[in-house]
Amino acid sequence: MRPNRRTRGTGIALAALALLAGVLAAPAAQAAPPAGGGQLTDLVDPFIGTENEGNTYPGAAVPFGMVQLSPDTGHNTGYDHAQDHIRGFSSVHLSGVGCGLGGDLPTLPTTGDITETDYARYAAKFSHATEKASPGHYSVGLESGITAELTATTRTGVQRYTFPATDKANVLLNAGQSLHRTISTTVEILDARTVRTAITGSGFCQDTKPYTVYTVTRFDRPFTASGTWKDGEVSEGTKKSSGSGGNGAWLRFDTTKDHTVEATTALSYVDAAGAAGNLRAEGGKSFDRVARAARGAWERRLETVRAQGGSGTLRRTFYSSLYRSFLAPNIGSDADGRYTGWDQKIHRASGFDYYQNWSLWDTYRTQTQLLSLLAPREARDMAVSVLKIDEESGWLPKWGYGTVETNIMTGDPVTPFLTNAYAQGLLKGYEDEAYRALKKNADGVPPAGSPAIGREANSPYIRDGYAPYIKDRPHTKPGDSDFDHGASATLEYALADAMLGRMARELGHPEDAARYTARAQNYRKIFDPSTGFFRARDARGAFTGPADPAKSEGFHEGTSWQYQWLVPQDLPGMVSLIGGQDAANQRLDAFFAYGQLLGDPAKTARDVWVNGPYSYYNADKYNPQNEPDLIAPYTYLSTGQPWKTTDVVHAALTLFTDTPTGMTGNDDLGTMSAWMVLSSIGIFPVQPGTDTWGLSTPVFDRVDLSLDRRYYPRGGFTVTAPGTSFADRYVQSARVDGRDLARTYLTGADLRAGRNLAFTVGVAPSGWGTAPSAAPPVVR
Repeated sequence: MRPNRRTRGTGIALAALALLAGVLAAPAAQAAPPAGGGQLTDLVDPFIGTENEGNTYPGAAVPFGMVQLSPDTGHNTGYDHAQDHIRGFSSVHLSGVGCGLGGDLPTLPTTGDITETDYARYAAKFSHATEKASPGHYSVGLESGITAELTATTRTGVQRYTFPATDKANVLLNAGQSLHRTISTTVEILDARTVRTAITGSGFCQDTKPYTVYTVTRFDRPFTASGTWKDGEVSEGTKKSSGSGGNGAWLRFDTTKDHTVEATTALSYVDAAGAAGNLRAEGGKSFDRVARAARGAWERRLETVRAQGGSGTLRRTFYSSLYRSFLAPNIGSDADGRYTGWDQKIHRASGFDYYQNWSLWDTYRTQTQLLSLLAPREARDMAVSVLKIDEESGWLPKWGYGTVETNIMTGDPVTPFLTNAYAQGLLKGYEDEAYRALKKNADGVPPAGSPAIGREANSPYIRDGYAPYIKDRPHTKPGDSDFDHGASATLEYALADAMLGRMARELGHPEDAARYTARAQNYRKIFDPSTGFFRARDARGAFTGPADPAKSEGFHEGTSWQYQWLVPQDLPGMVSLIGGQDAANQRLDAFFAYGQLLGDPAKTARDVWVNGPYSYYNADKYNPQNEPDLIAPYTYLSTGQPWKTTDVVHAALTLFTDTPTGMTGNDDLGTMSAWMVLSSIGIFPVQPGTDTWGLSTPVFDRVDLSLDRRYYPRGGFTVTAPGTSFADRYVQSARVDGRDLARTYLTGADLRAGRNLAFTVGVAPSGWGTAPSAAPPVVR
């Protein structure tokens, strides 16, 4: 953004503007802007979010790849920038998860005799001064004198190790340790260049049903010696080791003349033959060739968004967020199309690629919509993959990892995920199948023998209109329980019902539509008039828990203050419950500490809003670090004060920086990154599950979106806001293809039919978007 050159007529102090500009213009660490003619990949810094529980990873992957080859330092989710020892470079990571997951087959180069088999003991010390990362490539110099480099294809990870001159250059393949619980492992040395493993693990926050990942690693030259270990005992010449963990293989090379060793590891969630087939399909290429291809794949992805204007720091932060938005979900099918379904049987994808890893409670609010816009072909296959889960296992997923359901988080996130795909035109040919699956999910509960929990509290919800909060209720299945979070589960069920009701009406099911639309009003059943807030109710119908909304119980990762705006299907109804627009705006202003924000946006964001990456409770303020509040800044679009959405969004954007601490809490498979991308562009999915996009002032002068013509016939859409800055950030008018736009939202039809959204911005709020008719519509 360019600096302000005019005097403001509003109450925001120039000193605050200067401070805010300074925050976003702070010197970058780890990444440099591209020189003239440079590539967008030069702007991406994979180290962003690797410290202070952002839980991202800096290693190598391609967009939506099965393999994420990255260093693990001892943090429970993989890499922590604050640590200085690497335990291994493992093949599976998910960006921004909150619990240990993946970390399969940590591989580490060493020298000398093999004396330790616990990776916490043989971990290699390193310095960040020798560490570099860019899309599809990672390298680090270890204190041992070894340089390790990583790159990837869709289903393989490629390592290149440069050793000092020695006849004891080793590569350790640790099959028995990972970021989750390892149940059983087998490692086999097949020949003088090849090692195969089968790793069965379990766990994500809690124990889950086990899954197995198969690997095969092929080296570019023969070992001079090799062996295995089991339970701490190292053997030479042995070819196989099996057990309940604590297993691995070591391979030795003579690097007195040729210092470099390359290896390619292929993964499969199907079987050993699948890993071998993936190696044949994607292996056999040099490290440099693979790294160039990976960089090219990322450049093509990033080129779907061309932003002009903004500081170097802002551009680095923006493109790094865009990069993380394309890391997941992940390909789950092998090169031959086979995949393991949730029935634990082998299937073959035909006409689509099968995807896995579904953090739906997080992603249904932001990343789902971003992928529908920028990667619709992949988003279509992702939606079809979710339908295959229902077909093969009997129920739709909630939080799926690999080939299993974890049941982590609550509510009904799969419904807005799939109704979004329907609304965006991604389910052509699958509409009826999707509707049947969603109806079953919305009206029932999975049977006892199913691993799924589904809408666990559906029976009382359908009968009484709310999910009861039953404290300390025994869990019948692994994962989270909707009964533990009855108040927030009620709100999320109601949101899902609204979206399904709209789909039912459009597909010609009027009775279902009426029923779901009526259930979408169930948010009213947990509104406590005595407090003016949502409140949990027990199984008898009594409001329960502290009356203070900042100390409320029954809300998942939040309080009643944070969840009060999670009624995107009917904000006018919610506003009426709390006393009308004036009362709602007063409450919103208190929630966002709006008076303080005007005086010092960046300080308010960091000191008032943010309380810690896992500090979800006992708060009456906006929490920009977590999912329940992601839509909340856009509530002002429905209360006649749309300029305040811009104020809050732009303040929240200061929390994203180009440093290792530059994430607002866990990224949750691209959720927070997608929020940053969409909010920076100025369009945001304010009603998840529909195709409604709320508007705020962009932070760039111009953003050109390249869109797939099969879904967006115009092939692109441009958003302009000439002169946008920290001072000139208020919308004065908006036009679509030259026609005045009075409302504060666009629809999917607008994006498909139009070419340009043009904002005129100024130094003070205007009357744009303040009429009641300008607000996003009620979902019916």
